[in-house]
Amino acid sequence: MKFMVILEPAEEGGYNVSVPALDGCFTQGMDEKEALKNVKEAIKCYLEGMEKINEIKTKPGFIAKEVKVSL
Repeated sequence: MKFMVILEPAEEGGYNVSVPALDGCFTQGMDEKEALKNVKEAIKCYLEGMEKINEIKTKPGFIAKEVKVSL
C-alpha cells in the first residue's frame, strides 16, 4: 500500500507528519528520515486499529450502527 504523507516543519524543530487519507493519523520526527520511519509505524498502528474495529463489527450477536450527533 502507498500513502501520501505531508511533512511540515515544526516550530520547535523536526517535522510533523500527517496522512490525509487516514483521518487522525499523524506523528513527528526530529528529522525527515525519523519522521518518515515514524509515519510508517503510525500507519501500521492505524490500520491494525481499523482491523480490530472491523472484527468487533462482524462478531456474531453484535449490531453495529453509526449515529449522528449534532452539537
